[in-house]
Amino acid sequence: MTRASLDKQPHEVASMFDDVAEKYDLTNDVLSLGQARLWRKEVAKAVDARPAQKILDLAAGTATSSQPFARAGAYVVPCDFSLGMLRVGKRRHPWMPFTAGDGTRLPFKDDTFDAVTISFGLRNIQDTDQALRELYRVTKPGGRVVICEFSHPTWAPFRTVYTEYLMRALPPVARAVSSNPDAYVYLAESIRAWPTQPELAARLQGAGWQKVAWRDLTGGIVALHRGIK
Repeated sequence: MTRASLDKQPHEVASMFDDVAEKYDLTNDVLSLGQARLWRKEVAKAVDARPAQKILDLAAGTATSSQPFARAGAYVVPCDFSLGMLRVGKRRHPWMPFTAGDGTRLPFKDDTFDAVTISFGLRNIQDTDQALRELYRVTKPGGRVVICEFSHPTWAPFRTVYTEYLMRALPPVARAVSSNPDAYVYLAESIRAWPTQPELAARLQGAGWQKVAWRDLTGGIVALHRGIK
């Protein structure tokens, strides 16, 4: 798969992430020019995990994103539909309860988690609205959602430069550092096709989330959306 489509076939996307699992974290650091680590810190602040809380980290991949919640003393469940990612994660963090799961049919009971979060994974779920409803379903009343996702730079000149980077610079860099550069062509195109910040906020509200707000990071390259059940 080299072309992006919001009508994603789950087995194709899972296979794509299986292929890049070993070098995924390194590749992300290189392609984001080191920003990925800063974004993860902002997610951790927004989730504000506390001891004994239950946190769902959806599309957790190798569970790099889950570590701040675990360090805070929370019980965190890394969930992903790429078995390749989960295998690499389990090798690195054998003590974590890795769970295979589809974001549109989560394998958890209603009202289970104090907080649910997904970073850079919502774009890759076939039915975005159903995923937002599923996250709502498994969250306890009063619980929170935090979504970190690539978005659209708010300053027009920068948006033009950013789009050029995505479509021209990213593929050759990916070829140098990734085991499956075609996967990153897909990712670049999926970023361009993704809803704007207000559009995603409206979809969160449509799924039932209250007090929805967002904050731009790195000029809008990434947006952090939040909501309360």
